[in-house]
Amino acid sequence: MFAVETNSKDGFDLIVLKDLSSNSFIEIIPACGGILHSFSVWHNGAFMNVIDSYESKIDFDNNVTAKGFKSCKLSPFACRIKNGRYKFGDSTYTIEKFFLGDNAIHGLLYDADFAVTYQYADDEHAGIAIEYKYRGADKGYPFYYDCVVTYHLKKNNELIVSTDVFNRDDCLIPIQDGWHPYFTFGGPIDELLLEFQSKEHLTFDAGMIPTGQITRYEEFGSLKKIGDTRFDDCFTLNMAECQPLCVVRDPVQKIQVEIRPDKSYPYIQLYTPPHRQSIAIENLSAPPDTFNNGINLIILPPEGNAIFTTSYKVTAV
Repeated sequence: MFAVETNSKDGFDLIVLKDLSSNSFIEIIPACGGILHSFSVWHNGAFMNVIDSYESKIDFDNNVTAKGFKSCKLSPFACRIKNGRYKFGDSTYTIEKFFLGDNAIHGLLYDADFAVTYQYADDEHAGIAIEYKYRGADKGYPFYYDCVVTYHLKKNNELIVSTDVFNRDDCLIPIQDGWHPYFTFGGPIDELLLEFQSKEHLTFDAGMIPTGQITRYEEFGSLKKIGDTRFDDCFTLNMAECQPLCVVRDPVQKIQVEIRPDKSYPYIQLYTPPHRQSIAIENLSAPPDTFNNGINLIILPPEGNAIFTTSYKVTAV
């Protein structure tokens, strides 16, 4: 049996999806960019939350950007746009919302107030849909679109996350989609094992913008200790490989997170923050600066839509 509940904690208004048979649950905060606040499973006699989350609503409000956009929805672009500027059609646009150094970063909805539009629970799963209607508030992206995020918690600690983007404008609009969860098992990441099925590594310039150069990369093609590896890198995924395409495992606590993106997310971005207590594993529909380089850029016609789906599964090993 599954259930949907509401809860208030640390200033957050939470929606909780629960698997009553296994005690696993997820917490979503619609008012804070629709973020995934926790994915908690019962393991070794205690609850373990594998999501590196915010301490409180005040922490989110004050530090969402400083703490690396943890768990944020990245839309209508992910990662960086060089100098925040791009040309689309006959016009040039400059993003206003947030810059890191010289570049706009991580979209416009990371702190948006999403509305709950649907929820359900039955014997097999529980789910919720949340929506944000973007109406051109940033002059750098003056287009209209709806962003609908659905979370589905299923048996065996599996969470499916989908994003539907609908063009509500009367013109073509450019779209990229991404997620920014940070995963943790409660300690340093150095002793964790990582595997992801990459084909290529994208070379960045000093401003973290792709140069166009691509190199082969298979360093973590099988489980390997992270050690002192530092990531702030984008890779293409080998979608021909069997799922999961990415695994991060704690060999001591004998638990792992499996990430299973579908073909809508052919890129993965990895980031290790300086504190090294978690690792960001980001599913991307296109590489950074896609509004300029055009690689995998999605252009939606009026009333067109695009769907992006990935799933996370927590398993004992």
